[in-house]
Formats: sequence, structure tokens, C-alpha cells
Amino acid sequence: MQYRRLGRSGLKVSEISLGSWLTIGTSVGEGESKKIIHKAWDMGVNFYDTADVYTQGAAEVVLGKAIADLPRNELVVATKCMGRVWPGPMGQGLSRKHVMDAIDGSLMRLNLDYIDLYQAHAPDGDTPLEETLSTFNDLVRSGKVRYLGISNFTTEETVEVLRICERNGWESVVSHQPPYNLLDRRVEPNLIPRCRTEGIGLIVYSPLAQGILTGKYGSGKRPAGSRATTKWKKFMDKWMEEDDFKKIRVLQRVSKRKGKSMAQVALAWTLRDPVVSSAIIGATSLDQLKENLKAIKVRLTQKDLDELDKGFGQTGNPL
Repeated sequence: MQYRRLGRSGLKVSEISLGSWLTIGTSVGEGESKKIIHKAWDMGVNFYDTADVYTQGAAEVVLGKAIADLPRNELVVATKCMGRVWPGPMGQGLSRKHVMDAIDGSLMRLNLDYIDLYQAHAPDGDTPLEETLSTFNDLVRSGKVRYLGISNFTTEETVEVLRICERNGWESVVSHQPPYNLLDRRVEPNLIPRCRTEGIGLIVYSPLAQGILTGKYGSGKRPAGSRATTKWKKFMDKWMEEDDFKKIRVLQRVSKRKGKSMAQVALAWTLRDPVVSSAIIGATSLDQLKENLKAIKVRLTQKDLDELDKGFGQTGNPL
């Protein structure tokens, strides 16, 4: 496993990190989750990402129990706030009140004294950025948080965050967590260049496009019990058009030539740019985890990259 700096910070994170959305504490039970988390640690993963909204806090609880017997000084634990985790008008958002209550809730569920990376899960149109960022600054000063990040912010919103922090002398963000994969390259025109210039590390989610880039779904097949047949299919439908499967056949061809799985090649492609500090994967089994972590050994040639770039092309409006 290689470790990359998280943006301009001195924090070193594994180039592949373990996430918990729809897996840890959700589709994967507590016992199996602990095995997966410990195996990831044994294979060099030091970075674990979650959020308070994942299964209404259950993901944080399960992660906290699993890491209790791992060395805290080597772990990098990231969580997020913004989504609704309790009823009522203050149960969501990025107001000072919600953030202060949310961090205490996450610390309790994770059974930790501090969070390594605390992230705004998405922008909150009801709260001024100054209010959120001054609160985040206070969390670092209080010792409850070590580093700050954002997720799902546009390039314009990201620039505004950086300028507000600079203008006020506040602790600024060192990371941005956007979606990024061969089928979703919206970050490339604007966000990646800006993050590179500003020293912001990308922690990319959905590097396998919800499993579509693994080849599991063939030409639109939806295996019984798979995510594509549940309420979460709305996150996948946008990538299950015939044109998408034509593109995926390019990935299949490159993977076959290299003797690697489609998932391994897709992950290696995501990690080709050093502005990406880490790619978040999920795992529902030990075998899946071990296979996907083999991506760190895949080396893509310029021919591979050119073929993938031509086959997939740009997608969607730039973020």
C-alpha cells in the first residue's frame, strides 16, 4: 500500500480507503464488518470514511467498535455532517448549533476523543458559509477535530470556502470528496485543476460507479438482490444506458489484455492523478475487499490510458 499526502497537509492516507455507505452497519452485519475493517488494516488501509447520516448513525457505531483495538495513532478516521440524523428543524444542516451537536454525536458513536477529518457532507443553502466555517475552525481549536474537508461542493463553492477561511485567518479545508470514475468525469475540467492549485486533496467516492464498472451488471442486467434492484437504484440508473455499456466494453477489453479485473483497472485509473489522495471503496465480503485492493499493483501504460480516455470521453456538466 502506498500513502499519499492529503492535499497540502502532512496527513498521510492510504491511496485506497474503506467507506461505509450501504455496507458497514447496513448490508453487512457487525461481525462481518469487523472482519472486513481488520483485514483492510492488515492490508495497509489506514483511512476509514463514514458519515453520521449513514443508517442514522449505525455505520459510525459499527466502525467505532471495529477500530477499538487498532492503534489510534495510526488510524485516520473521517466522518461528515449535514444530513438529517434526528427529527426537528435543527436535525440537519451546517448551522453552528447543528454542527456542534453533530460532532458530539459522532464522537460518542465512534467512541473517539477526536475526529481526524471532519467534512461538510454537502452545501447548506440555509446557512451562511461564514457561520459553518467559523464553527469548523472552533472545532479544530477545541481539539475535537484535526483536519477539515468538504464534499459535493462545486468549484465555485470550493473557491468561496477557501477565500473565506483565508480572509478570516481560519483553519481551511485540506480535502474535497466528490464522485469520480470513468463514467463520471465532471470534476476534470474545473475542480481538479483548482484543487491542484490550492493544495486540496481529492478523496473520491464511487470510483466503481456503484459497481457498474465491475462488469456485474452486463448489458443492463440487474441480478436479484443487487443494489440495482433496491431503493438505491436511483444512484445507478444514470449509468445503465446502452451507451454506457458500450463504454464499459472498452474497460473490459483493457482489463482482459492486462489480466486484471475490471474493478482493479477502474480503480487504478482513478488513482493515476496524484491530486487524488485516496479512492474510497466499499466491501460486502473479505474476498471483494482483497480483490479490489489488488488495484494498487496495477500499472496503466499510456496506451491503456489513451484507450480508456477515448472510449469513455467526458461526461456531464462540469462541477
